[in-house]
Amino acid sequence: MSKQLQRRCAQRGVAVVTALLLTTLAITIVASLFWQQQVQVRSIENQRLQLQRDWIMRGALDWASMILRASARQFNYDHLGQPWATPLADTRLDQYAQDGQSADAAGDAILSGSIIDAQSRYNLNNLSLNGLPVPDEVANFKRLLGYLHLPTGLATATAQAIADSQPVTAPAGQQTAAKSGSGTLPMLQVNDLLSVPGFTPDIVRKLQDYVVVLPLAGAATPINANTAPAEVLAAYFDNLSLPEANTVVAMRRTAPFRDTDNVQALMGNRLGKIFSPTAKIGPSSNFFLVYGKIRMGRAALNTVSLIQRPANNRASSEIVWIREQ
Repeated sequence: MSKQLQRRCAQRGVAVVTALLLTTLAITIVASLFWQQQVQVRSIENQRLQLQRDWIMRGALDWASMILRASARQFNYDHLGQPWATPLADTRLDQYAQDGQSADAAGDAILSGSIIDAQSRYNLNNLSLNGLPVPDEVANFKRLLGYLHLPTGLATATAQAIADSQPVTAPAGQQTAAKSGSGTLPMLQVNDLLSVPGFTPDIVRKLQDYVVVLPLAGAATPINANTAPAEVLAAYFDNLSLPEANTVVAMRRTAPFRDTDNVQALMGNRLGKIFSPTAKIGPSSNFFLVYGKIRMGRAALNTVSLIQRPANNRASSEIVWIREQ
C-alpha cells in the first residue's frame, strides 16, 4: 500500500473519530438542556403545589374560625359535644380538581384536622406573674406532674425558668424587657421545656396533651371544666382526687357546665367539695388549637395554629400564630 493511500485512510479515521466526538458532545449538550428544563418544570410544579397547599390550609383555618364564632353566638359555654370538637377525617377535595390536571396535582388534595380547646390544658405561663413564681400555681403543676408519674421537682424549675424570661411591669405601668442579665429566652411552645434542666424528650412527649403555652394576659388563664382531662381538673383542686375528677368528666358528658355557679354546685352538692371563688376554672374558653394536615401530591403540610376569641367579643376571632410541625 502506497504512502498516499495510508495517509488517506488515516485522515478518514480521524474524520470518523472527530464526527463521533462531535456527535457525543451534541448529545450531551442536548441531554443537559433537557435535564435543566425538566428540573425547572419540576421546580415550578412544586412551587405551585406548595402555594395551593398553603391556600387550602389558610382556608381550613378560616373555616375553623367560622365554626368557633358560630358556636360562641349560640352558647355562652364550650364543651366537647359542640360541633367544633368533632375532628375532620381525611377528606379528599375533589371539587378543587380541574380538567387536565395530572394525577399528583390539586385534585388529590386530602385534608384532615381537629380543634382542641387550649384551655383544657394547663397554661405554663400561669406559673409566674410579673417575673415571680406563683406558689399556688407551682403546687397545681406539681400535682399534675404527680398524676402523670413525672418528677414533681420539675415544677419549681419550670416556674423559675418562666419567671426569668417573663417581662416585668414597672411601677409606672410600662412594660420592660425580661429580667436584666437573665439571658433566658421566653418560652413560646411546650418543646421549649427541653431548655429547662431535668426535662427530656420523653417527659415533654408525656406532657404534650396536658400543658400549653398561651400568651401573657396579666393574669392566670383559667381552665375549662367542660374540656379539661381528669388529671388537669384534679391538679387544680388540692382536695379533689383523681377518681373524683374522673367522676366529673363522666357527669359533664351528659350535663356540661353552663356557668361558674353550675361548677360550684356540682363540686359542692355532688362531690362534697368546697369550690373556691378564686379558683381559676370556668365553663368557657378563649383559646383554641387547630391542628391541620394536608397532602397534595408531593407536597405535605402539618400545622398547629392558635385561635383566640376575645373575652369581650366571643363572636369574633383572630389567629395568634401558625406553626409547622
